[in-house]
Amino acid sequence: MSADFDVPLIIRGEIIESNQIEYGGRRGGVAFRTPDVAAHIAKLQFRTPSLMADLYALRFEEILDFLVALGDRLDVAQNRHVQQAFALSCRTSGLSESILRHHYAHISAMFDRTEMRAMMERSCGVDYLEGWVDQGPSRFPGLQARTRAFGSRCVHVIAGNAPIVSILTVIRNALTRSDAIIKTPSNDPLTAAAIVRTMAEMAPDHPVTKHISVAYWKGGDERIEQALYDPRGVEKIIAWGGFDSVKHITRYLQPGIDLITQDPKLSGTIIGKEAFADDATVASVARRLALDIGAQNQEGCVSARVIYAESGTDEDGLERANHLGQLTFAALQALPDHLSTPHKAFDQALKSEIDAIRLQDEDFRVFGGRSNEGAVIVSQEDYPVDFSRTLAGRVGNIVPIDSVETAVRSVNAYTQTIGIYPETLKTALRDRLAFQGAQRIVSLGGAATMQHNMERQDAIEPVRRMCKWVTEEEANGVQLEALAG
Repeated sequence: MSADFDVPLIIRGEIIESNQIEYGGRRGGVAFRTPDVAAHIAKLQFRTPSLMADLYALRFEEILDFLVALGDRLDVAQNRHVQQAFALSCRTSGLSESILRHHYAHISAMFDRTEMRAMMERSCGVDYLEGWVDQGPSRFPGLQARTRAFGSRCVHVIAGNAPIVSILTVIRNALTRSDAIIKTPSNDPLTAAAIVRTMAEMAPDHPVTKHISVAYWKGGDERIEQALYDPRGVEKIIAWGGFDSVKHITRYLQPGIDLITQDPKLSGTIIGKEAFADDATVASVARRLALDIGAQNQEGCVSARVIYAESGTDEDGLERANHLGQLTFAALQALPDHLSTPHKAFDQALKSEIDAIRLQDEDFRVFGGRSNEGAVIVSQEDYPVDFSRTLAGRVGNIVPIDSVETAVRSVNAYTQTIGIYPETLKTALRDRLAFQGAQRIVSLGGAATMQHNMERQDAIEPVRRMCKWVTEEEANGVQLEALAG
């Protein structure tokens, strides 16, 4: 296999392209070359935290200025690094070319000044990022306190299911005044590198450029990770990825290193009986449900997989559920190609499962699933298919229920997003779903198409946790001396 792409190692503004080794990509038979990170580990480490002082000579508004200017340079029509990242992603990503083209065409929009400021105001408070904020009166007379948010030395082990992960990582690092080492994934090793390489070309000596590095190595390479995951140089590890990739990182945890996980979750749907009020309503619900199943080709944790529908489980109820399944499959096929397409690498093991249950028509009704077009499986009893955790490639499972209580009981700590119809049901259930473990509750259709707070995920605030919240206290000297007796 000959390598098709070169992936640079970028260390705080320095572009390194020598001493390359070859790796294979996850999809498309693609290989790429990149420098052996082990040969540069001493330079990659950042063991002098006082060198972060240059970031604190910048005002928050100056960092925003830098990011806005960077966004202007990331136009895929003009930037050859972004073009190369797009070309590689078209071969290795689970997203189709039309979806990726939409993502890469909108990279610059992610660097919107107003939204970046609002994100940091909501998560940290810009005053805390800019200086020491008075904490108000204390129960001890004369005691005053001031708190400031400081950035950290971080390693970001990012996911490659969508380019937005790389974009958010770069923005979060800059706005928290952190120092980042971004470990890129094999199915998207170039997007983060394209952004950071553009930073180096735009302003090689800027403090933000000097505090971000991008590297690819195979996860689990002890030559690199034993040296890198050391509390003398790393304070936070922000890990996206599957169970195995997160689990092996835990081997390196010790006092001084905080692990922030953005681990995979499963998302679903609850549809109330109101959806079946009339033909027009059920057709509308089906179109919105198709969005939650099919948007981004069901590649994200936010995508719906199991759908509990309060249709009833008697003969009439099953007819309602099957009708919803038929309409939803048709709506899946009609989704615009910048949102969803037939999956270019449909899981053949899943295809075999679908083919097998197609023969069990007393237990399941299958709409679609003949090739890579996706499918809607309708259970004929109130339980999902036994392979529900592997649903992918625009495959959803509608489960008819007599009461939403069945759906509520299915929610646990692995549940991320739940799309709900109607709004009144969402309001009625939101507290209970949160108790059960749900982490995001949205209007049906909005799971993968709309998100308000990009600084929050999996019921945590990763941006806030990237910071160190340092408090300085001042007490009256006479009172302190009196305590000594």
